[in-house]
Amino acid sequence: MLAQPPPVSDELASALDELARLRRFSGPPVEFWPALIAMLTRLAGGSRGLLILREPVEPVKLKKLGEWSRNGTASRANMAFNACLSSLAEQSAQCGHAAVSLDSPGTDSPGLYALGISLPITGQEQCLAAVLLENAAPARVQEAQIRLRMAADIPLAYQVGRTALQAQQDVRKLALVLDILAMVNAEGRFRSAALALCNGVAGQLHCDRVSLGWLERGFVRLKAISRTERFDRRMAAVTAIEVVMEEALDQNEEILWPPPAGASVVCRDHEKFAVEQKSAHVISLPLRRGGEGVAALTCERQGSPFTEQEGQQLRLLCDQAVCRLDDLCRSDRWFGARWLHAANAAVRKIAGPEHAWSKVLAFLGFIALIALFLPVYPYRVEGNFILRSDEVSLLTAPFDGYIQKVEARPGDRLPAGRALLTLHTEHLELEEAAAVADQTRYLREAEKARAGMALAEMRIAEALADQARARLELVRYRIGQSAIRAPFEGVVIEGDLRQRVGAPVRQGEALFKLARIDTLYVEAEINERDAHEILSRSEGEIAFVSQPKLRFPVRVTRVEPAAVPKEKENVFIVRAGFVREAQPWWRPGMSGVCKIDVDQRTLFWILTHRTADFLQLLFWW
Repeated sequence: MLAQPPPVSDELASALDELARLRRFSGPPVEFWPALIAMLTRLAGGSRGLLILREPVEPVKLKKLGEWSRNGTASRANMAFNACLSSLAEQSAQCGHAAVSLDSPGTDSPGLYALGISLPITGQEQCLAAVLLENAAPARVQEAQIRLRMAADIPLAYQVGRTALQAQQDVRKLALVLDILAMVNAEGRFRSAALALCNGVAGQLHCDRVSLGWLERGFVRLKAISRTERFDRRMAAVTAIEVVMEEALDQNEEILWPPPAGASVVCRDHEKFAVEQKSAHVISLPLRRGGEGVAALTCERQGSPFTEQEGQQLRLLCDQAVCRLDDLCRSDRWFGARWLHAANAAVRKIAGPEHAWSKVLAFLGFIALIALFLPVYPYRVEGNFILRSDEVSLLTAPFDGYIQKVEARPGDRLPAGRALLTLHTEHLELEEAAAVADQTRYLREAEKARAGMALAEMRIAEALADQARARLELVRYRIGQSAIRAPFEGVVIEGDLRQRVGAPVRQGEALFKLARIDTLYVEAEINERDAHEILSRSEGEIAFVSQPKLRFPVRVTRVEPAAVPKEKENVFIVRAGFVREAQPWWRPGMSGVCKIDVDQRTLFWILTHRTADFLQLLFWW
């Protein structure tokens, strides 16, 4: 006679039933993991259980997936159990299972034990189950370990089953999408394809009405309604459907009515539509192309609500059908509308926010091309200039003498008649006195001879008096010329005689050079390669080396007909006058840069014409 098996407690029987149920469980993970740790804890006869997720890269960090407790109160055993979780997880990960005594080690009497077991799952993470046993003997601990190891394969089986179930759902979802896409792709006109899409969705998902609207000039226009060949756009229902579609397109999100818990989208128009049209369940999905909403699909159903799987099917269908429908919408119209649509799309693409840096670079490149090849830049011929005066006077010594006083030096601007230098006149004054005495004496002798009727002697005396008078006039003229004066208003450009006071000078010796200021002109040197550019030009500007920030307009008056060799190149001498009055600080001999206006050229020509001329001469043969 066979031995009868030991009786099974009600809790263990319940745990075994739960074990069998979990092996066939196909619900969501949020329900599976708490049920698993509760079943494992009761199967092992524990008072508390934890389901822990451990990452190999950071084994110290433990993530709790689920927890079950028999009494739900904190105690010393729970505190000890929590303290040993880290070491228990490490041992379970290495050996597959572990048992840690929470009482004094080495005792065989019943006590507290923490059991750990590694649960195989897919992925890189490690799943561990920890169970607290109270008042457990070593034999019971071994039995609890065996029970836990027998149930360790449940998480992996659940994940495999979920994967298979998800694959089946994906296949069914893809099959539905492919069936409807086949009907859409079979049509060659936009309106027929839109109606095929609406009819296919209505038939496959058992919808009462499916509508498709297209975005035109910022507003949604209803294009097709399931099982309806023609409809009046002035109907209230048509306007209401378009408003619902615009609400979905404005937010670029799927809108489900009634909204699920935690939904953050605005569905006010959907609520109003559902009340007015007496539709229990409504879902609207935007059709996006390139991330931009171009159309909207609205489905209505009175029966069951739209499930998450149906929403995914509709989303997949919209993503796959939008390209075909959009291409048909663009091509199924007269050529003028197609061209206008293409132009609008190009403008939106150019002005849109996508690829901002590429557009900025392209715009800068376009601006650079315009800047390079637009003939709006003034081209000028450049050369060096020197300031010269039209009238220069060389002041010399009027007679032999000695310098008495110097009243000017180079750089002084003098008015006309101003004395520059004075010579000593003492010896001239003596000569003047002697000439006056001789003239008086000869005049008296002439009177004496006239009184004595000595005609010949009188004539001789008068001739001697005239001779003395001429010598007197000469002396007085030299005395008047002893002060050298400026013949005109100008500036002293040569002659520093301050160190020669009292020194002798010879008649005709050059003492000062004086230049007029009001007749200054520009003498510029232009390279012969630019001479042809200035033959018919007359305007320009100059800038002095001493005042480079100032510009003065000039007008070309003459171009020398012959070139002058200078420093391994030929230059043409260009004479130019000033348009404005001369400045007080201008002096003859000042230099700077002269630029003569030619005409407007492109920036590309200005930058490259020198190189082009050089290459033409280099490769000319």
